[in-house]
Amino acid sequence: AVVSTQSTGSSKRKRAFVRMLDECEHVTLTSTWKEVRRKIKHDSRFSKLSEDDKEREAEFDRYVTDKLAQAKADFRTLLRETKCITHKSKEILRGANGDTHMREIKQFLKNDKRGLVLDDLQEDRDRILDDYLTELEKVGPPPPPTATKPLAKR
Repeated sequence: AVVSTQSTGSSKRKRAFVRMLDECEHVTLTSTWKEVRRKIKHDSRFSKLSEDDKEREAEFDRYVTDKLAQAKADFRTLLRETKCITHKSKEILRGANGDTHMREIKQFLKNDKRGLVLDDLQEDRDRILDDYLTELEKVGPPPPPTATKPLAKR
């Protein structure tokens, strides 16, 4: 029973540490532990997590990794919701109207928080966009809205 009490206390301290990181405007997807540590070291939740700075750093690294994974997943969702991106987008971008189409896509993405959160990671955002455009091109046009799946043969 003692172990579960300790782990409960530990998980409460971890949740408090994560809340502190969420509340700190200095924490971004590209923040380093060294930068953030200076900003949060006077918060009581910082010292309550652990006496070991390596453990606090590991928890910070997990936090940033989780936030980055969530931001990338949210960005992919945004891409799927973006109507101006179609199976023809990759072909259009290779053509004469490519610059115009890319500006249209980027303008739309700027209007959504999920598109802005990866601003500091331009290469990652561009790679995710390019991968998505390539995937759409391979899959081809979506089925017409009236199409139904064929019934399984009995």
